[in-house]
Amino acid sequence: MSAQSPAPAPYLADTFVFDWKAQSFRADLIFVLPISICLTLGIWLGHPGAALISAGGAFTVGFGAKQHIDDSPLLPMILASLGIAAATFIGMIAGHTDFILVLFAAGGGFVYGMLSLRQPGVSWVGQQSVVFMLVASAFPSSPRAAAVRAGLVMAGGALQILTSSILLRLLQQLRTDLLSVARYLREEHQALRSSVEEAACSLIKRQAAPSALPYAIRLSITLGVSTEIYRHFGFANGYWIPMTALLVLRPGLSDTASRAIARTMGTLAGAILASFFLAHLAPALPLLALFTLFFAWLSYSLNNVNYGLFTLCLTAYIVCLLALNSLPGKDVAYHRAVSTVIGGGLALTVRLFVIRYRQKHSTPASAQAS
Repeated sequence: MSAQSPAPAPYLADTFVFDWKAQSFRADLIFVLPISICLTLGIWLGHPGAALISAGGAFTVGFGAKQHIDDSPLLPMILASLGIAAATFIGMIAGHTDFILVLFAAGGGFVYGMLSLRQPGVSWVGQQSVVFMLVASAFPSSPRAAAVRAGLVMAGGALQILTSSILLRLLQQLRTDLLSVARYLREEHQALRSSVEEAACSLIKRQAAPSALPYAIRLSITLGVSTEIYRHFGFANGYWIPMTALLVLRPGLSDTASRAIARTMGTLAGAILASFFLAHLAPALPLLALFTLFFAWLSYSLNNVNYGLFTLCLTAYIVCLLALNSLPGKDVAYHRAVSTVIGGGLALTVRLFVIRYRQKHSTPASAQAS
């Protein structure tokens, strides 16, 4: 008797389904520690901008502990630290020219789409690298300044890896994983190259393409278009448009719609919450730092409970984090909300356009299969 396949997730599960058994409040406190160290040192030394950048690296790399590559939670963290640092440098250099940036964004989306065939931890590293490239593109700078920012991102990530390894008693695992990083990079590079070559041959010979190719092409087009929109129209903090499109667009229509709605609702709620907090309480710098850490902790702990709730906490964290550098929290929240709506709408539009195109140009049987 064959095993039953798991029941499909309810429609719009990302918005309305809350799996409270997946919360991890106590376990995730350790990932907040390096963020607090980055913020404390940066503010104490009078460099809040550097504190934000390094804390951002530590925050992102902390989520790698929830991923696995060959049963190791540290490998995603190590590879993510390297990936987001390199992507930061590339984004700041590419940000000088719109055309080059659009090409890099489209290429990054394609690579991430093709990585969906690999382990989830590897795919996650690719996703975060593209996100950091898009964010860094809003700050075009000289190679020296780009190297400094990339170094701060890597420092925050390295601090997260070190503190997590100590507190989780994984120092021996850390040593083993560090020695195997070069091998993993070679293997993933070869696997990506092989999948791209296979996709190219299938297109030339008009054979069945790899399963990830349609998704990779949709991501590439969506990121290219959304990046051009954000640069052409000069949206403030407009990098959130392609970033949202990247995070929302999924292989299936229902998954894309669910993500788009959950992220939009969560972002709006988080923006309203953070704006009200900053406008009416006007917290001093130490209290603002505490609230930043609080929302970072909630983001970790509620990550697997509900995507909309996670997005709410993430938005509040980002608004509070940027407010530490004297950026107007109300404006940041408004810009993030608007960009999220645009990015989610673009991702959903592209998915609907592809379905409409297939219905027009496919036979009834193949259209039904797609």
